[in-house]
Amino acid sequence: MTTLIFGHQNPDTDAVTSAMSFAEYQRQLGNTDVEAVALGEMNPETQYALDYFKHATPRVVKTVANETDTVMLVDHNEFQQSVADIKDVTIAAVVDHHRIANFETAAPLFYRAEPIGSSNSVIYEMFQEKGFTISPQLAGLMASGIISDTLLLKSPTTTDVERKILPELAKIAGIDLQEYGLAMLKAGTNLAAKSDLEIVEGDAKSFDMGGQSVRIGQVNVVDLNEVYARQAAIEATMKSEAEKNGYDTFLLIATDILNSDSTGFLFGKNQDKLEQAFGAKFDADHRLALPGVVSRKKQVVPPLQAAFEA
Repeated sequence: MTTLIFGHQNPDTDAVTSAMSFAEYQRQLGNTDVEAVALGEMNPETQYALDYFKHATPRVVKTVANETDTVMLVDHNEFQQSVADIKDVTIAAVVDHHRIANFETAAPLFYRAEPIGSSNSVIYEMFQEKGFTISPQLAGLMASGIISDTLLLKSPTTTDVERKILPELAKIAGIDLQEYGLAMLKAGTNLAAKSDLEIVEGDAKSFDMGGQSVRIGQVNVVDLNEVYARQAAIEATMKSEAEKNGYDTFLLIATDILNSDSTGFLFGKNQDKLEQAFGAKFDADHRLALPGVVSRKKQVVPPLQAAFEA
């Protein structure tokens, strides 16, 4: 029976490509009956990477227990971010770079998590430790995941690990790191090609904070005015999604990848918690200025968690 390997819901580039790289790692270990799948459609940035390196788009699954009894997780561990029937299968392995929360298993498993820039960074280390081969195509996909999660090494999530290995992967892949990286990131910022729902939910994750269901979405742009022009429709979509799914708080972070600044938009309760977390107030246009904030994992979730649990 095939073991399915996948990242989180609303998959980003690191979630998709780390599933692929960990699947190849498993094959080189001798576990050949594995398949990298995805828990959602590809976003434009990820599709750009797949097309550039001529890799087939992974199969999208909604449930897994109907076809396997064993799975492996990459780029996440929290059950609310995973497949709907995650509790009905055995988790054999996890490779991650996030906090550990809302996670438990009945049986022992392989678990590796490091506080570094991307899941592909962890998997690259694992390849090196075993002396396994990384093909040019896989190197390009792994580099894409790291570029995405670190905003081409500009995000505060970037560590010396990424600064060392990203040029190494680029060399194997035969790409100019700056040229390719910027083109890939810009491919994900075309808001004109995205619906309001895609903007709001395209890269959203749910968190339990102080007993509250907090949904945090993030969209990358090269001009925040594009988001401001659609603010009313975006806020209406946030309201609809929150009411449909029972989110207490829905925060959307719009990030200017060129200037490394963000603006926050809110629907729901706990405005005071958000303002406390970031030491700023929503203005008359219902926007929260977040200068220097680009990382949900490092700059948004931790202060929010602290505010909700204070």
